[in-house]
Amino acid sequence: MSTRTDTPEKQLSINEGSAGGEPQANRIGSAEKTPLSASSGGDAPDGGAAAWLVVFGTWCTSFCSFGWLNSIGVFQEYYQNDLLRDYSPSTISWIPSLQIFLMMGLGPFVGTIYDHYGARWLLLIGSFLHIFGVMMTSLGTEYYQILLAQGLCSAIGVSAIFQPTVTCVAGWFTTRRGLAFGLLFTGSSIGGIIFPILVSHLIRTVGFPWAMRACAFLMLFLLIIANLTVRPFHPPKPHKVTRRQLMKPLTEVPFVLVMAGFFLFAFGFFAPINYLPAQAISAGMSPSLAQYLIPILSAGSLFGRLGSGILADRIGRYNVFIIVCYLSGLWILVLWLPSSPSPNASIIAFAVLFGFFSGAYASLITPLVMAISPMEELGFRTGIVMFVTAVGGLVTNPINGAILGGGGGWTGVKIFSGVFALAGSTFVLVARIRQTGWRFFVKY
Repeated sequence: MSTRTDTPEKQLSINEGSAGGEPQANRIGSAEKTPLSASSGGDAPDGGAAAWLVVFGTWCTSFCSFGWLNSIGVFQEYYQNDLLRDYSPSTISWIPSLQIFLMMGLGPFVGTIYDHYGARWLLLIGSFLHIFGVMMTSLGTEYYQILLAQGLCSAIGVSAIFQPTVTCVAGWFTTRRGLAFGLLFTGSSIGGIIFPILVSHLIRTVGFPWAMRACAFLMLFLLIIANLTVRPFHPPKPHKVTRRQLMKPLTEVPFVLVMAGFFLFAFGFFAPINYLPAQAISAGMSPSLAQYLIPILSAGSLFGRLGSGILADRIGRYNVFIIVCYLSGLWILVLWLPSSPSPNASIIAFAVLFGFFSGAYASLITPLVMAISPMEELGFRTGIVMFVTAVGGLVTNPINGAILGGGGGWTGVKIFSGVFALAGSTFVLVARIRQTGWRFFVKY
């Protein structure tokens, strides 16, 4: 039966039993329709000690993964001016770029392993690789050593600990899923505040080797907690994977639209994170103040992620994502782009507002995919979205560098990122319209 012949009212009434009390997305363009409610059962406790312990354990992995990644600007500056000063900045930038790509780019492989075997071994092995990579980085003195330890080993470990634990949380909650995701992603925001300041201070006081070791010991403590508390609510069900199953998500129009939206938005999201301190210094801000811009942005995202999670339970995940991501793109074009007679005030205001509104970008990946996917394929499908996001994160630095050095200047970088942020938000809006029609006040 074609879903396109149903009115929006009929579609919404059919899907009222979906997880989280929201209308479940019919996967238009697919021959088979597997409602998420049928897959997840609807027996999730939606709270309780065990469920909130899983959230806390995942908060720890969020702190040690995305929170750690937010300190890449500190390492870029230290390697460029001290440890690896004989190498060009573009060569050094492959270390953080590789971290970003592997952290999310391994998503389909990690997700497939999770769908078959659960999170326990992924979390244990990933914790070892992450801590081992950071410890080995503390001993590194050559470029290839840092690249292998920090850019490869640690990044693979981060990929193995982050996505599976977030997917575990999804199975424990329904109506309060937005709150749970908002809480757990505050870990990355707090990590994004603590790690850049901590690393900068420790490098100056005790040196680079012990700065890395101190961070590794902190993450080891948190990852021990994660290994003891995180477990899936629904046990994994090993099944044979066919080529048809692997290609199926790419035949579903809503999923392809969401995937394209995340891919395009990545070009707008990573530019301020990577270039904001450098742009601020070029605009006249003192380096001592510019080093705090990323922690300020992360502090804004802390409240943004928590607030968007709570609001998503009330008005819908897609609705919240579309609103905050459109506003993120507008802040780039309206606040960051124009020159200001008082650059310090405008740049700091941009860091706070962009951090607040873009915070929902990472925290709503899994809920958005979950709304249009069967539970048993959630790990793999989330992995696909994270992979295309990783591709965007990998290539956006060279593209912005080419714009900056090719005559476009900072104006070109800002316009490029702002337009792509708006374009990515539009693709997700189109995916929502396909599911609900033109009823903009429907909870979805």
